Amino acid sequence: MNNVEYIRWMQETATAHATHVGAAAKLAALGATWFVREHRITYLKPSHEGELIGVQTWIANYRRVRSCRKYRFVRLSDYAVLAQGETDWIFVNIETGKPMTIPEDLQSLFSLVPDETIIPVSEWEL
Repeated sequence: MNNVEYIRWMQETATAHATHVGAAAKLAALGATWFVREHRITYLKPSHEGELIGVQTWIANYRRVRSCRKYRFVRLSDYAVLAQGETDWIFVNIETGKPMTIPEDLQSLFSLVPDETIIPVSEWEL
């Protein structure tokens, strides 16, 4: 599988998670959005056409204007972890493009999840 697909899935998964917790309306009201500063991916095993792959994501931390979101890509047939990644997001004002402090009420929509509390793949609800 092409590595660009992992980046696309990271973006789509982050957007789906934000939509699920109701962050879209909050962002619009604030006149803000998230900007990708950096993606990092570690590829652990190959994947092939036709395999079903699940993506798990969580927020690892907040800093004043930044947030780290992590991802895990798993082949569902055998629960093999294919790749792990993270994105460093910057919270910005839509009009100016300048970083903004992440409001606490926005942060409260996303639970911080320490890596050691991540649900094992074998326990995922599929």
